[in-house]
Amino acid sequence: MLAHTKTSPTDAMVPLSFLVHPVNVERIKRYVASIEPEAGEEGSITAEEFFSKYFTGESKAAVVLRGARGRENMTQLQLAEKSGIPQRHISEMENGKRGIGKDNAVKLAKALNTDYRLFL
Repeated sequence: MLAHTKTSPTDAMVPLSFLVHPVNVERIKRYVASIEPEAGEEGSITAEEFFSKYFTGESKAAVVLRGARGRENMTQLQLAEKSGIPQRHISEMENGKRGIGKDNAVKLAKALNTDYRLFL
């Protein structure tokens, strides 16, 4: 039986690239700047700016854990079974109520096919 988990809509930015005729490059850059005014001149922001803007008050490790789990399309229960970490602890980690620590980071990284340092 699958455990029901809350999902929240995301307003995250996504990278976009496409080919255009060279004469349209400046016109398209101006258009993008007009609809995405918070982007810098280079059209990007630092990771720290991103986290502070879109995840105010949340720990970076908690956001990364939720994102990695979502990327792998896993429920907290599935991640718990695969990592050996209780589902309740994973929930607390994702909500910033429990630190992840190196041992759990290694287990989570293996289960989520990523580098453990992302969770530290």
